[in-house]
Amino acid sequence: MIWARYLKLFTKLGLSTLALGTLATAGNAQNGYQGKFTLAVETHWEGVTLPPGDYTFALPSNSAPYRLYIWGQGVGAIITAATADQGVVSERPQFNLVDTAVGYTVQTFEVPELGVTFSYLTPSQKHPGHQEARQKTVPLTAPASPASENKTCIEVHSAGR
Repeated sequence: MIWARYLKLFTKLGLSTLALGTLATAGNAQNGYQGKFTLAVETHWEGVTLPPGDYTFALPSNSAPYRLYIWGQGVGAIITAATADQGVVSERPQFNLVDTAVGYTVQTFEVPELGVTFSYLTPSQKHPGHQEARQKTVPLTAPASPASENKTCIEVHSAGR
């Protein structure tokens, strides 16, 4: 009976400490990068499923491990980048999604203000079947690869550093 009381007290203290740590990290977010984005379709990201809607995010630290805290649509998630490459392809912050076997999945997050592109693990991309590929005609003026047809960019509205 006494052990049950101690376990209950330990659990409450542990949850309180975790909540305070999360608040302290969120309070420090102005040192990193934060912003908002809107998803038009259900999106998968490192094992988390995000329904369509508006989201906010915070990247509390500009150093590894690069953890992105996301809130919105009744979902709260912590996403850790697989890699962070110095260099950005786009001129504005954006998430790059690919159409995979499980649906749309976040592949990269480009942050020009930080000069970094974060990459995330993604399942295999969808590719047209053998018959479909033979029947498909591509105009000579606009050649496109199957990989580019499966990509979507989501604009990010940054709240600054």
